[in-house]
Amino acid sequence: MIILVGGEKGGTGKTTFAVNFAVMRQIERGDVILVDAEPTQPNASNWCVLRDSNEVTPRIPSVQKLGKNLRSDIMALKKKYEDIVIDTGGQDTVELRAGLLVADVAISPLRPSQFDLWTIAKLDRLVGEVKQINEGLKFLVFFNQASTNPQVTEVEDARKYFQEAGFEHIQLADSIICERIAFRKMANSGNSVTELGIDKKAESEMNSLYQEAIRHG
Repeated sequence: MIILVGGEKGGTGKTTFAVNFAVMRQIERGDVILVDAEPTQPNASNWCVLRDSNEVTPRIPSVQKLGKNLRSDIMALKKKYEDIVIDTGGQDTVELRAGLLVADVAISPLRPSQFDLWTIAKLDRLVGEVKQINEGLKFLVFFNQASTNPQVTEVEDARKYFQEAGFEHIQLADSIICERIAFRKMANSGNSVTELGIDKKAESEMNSLYQEAIRHG
């Protein structure tokens, strides 16, 4: 399976999901590679280096691939690996478009704020263009960094906005990820949130999203 993590908005937690997904897939299947396709902030590559230096296992093979040849590079990797996780940036780039052309599933984290929601329409149009070539592409959006305060209704308001907008090519995930300190600590240690083992709620949320992404793959 080829899963791409990307979108139109920066700072939404794409790399956090990408590395967690790669670890969970490696533990389950044992044949994954993480492709860092972020031209300006290679955080996925840096995380893998940190993981190796801390001798965290299982090891997550990684490679950086950029530019217009990304599509052919991914197809070559597909001959060697069962699963490929592509981490792209938060804007409409050559890498994002090339990755979407070969992905089975794409997933985009968004904060449940109006500024983030305004980017979905453009993303929906982009996915529509790509699906003229990659007809089987499934695209999921999930709400990330949601408040843990039960009195805050941002997620419910954002879900209502999404449903009323009637986007044609993008599906809203049932799973959400809340703002939790465990996600920052895992980035500093080279672990996934499930390996870190300090927050069962964070683990449960990530596992739910992982399973939902797999079902669409």
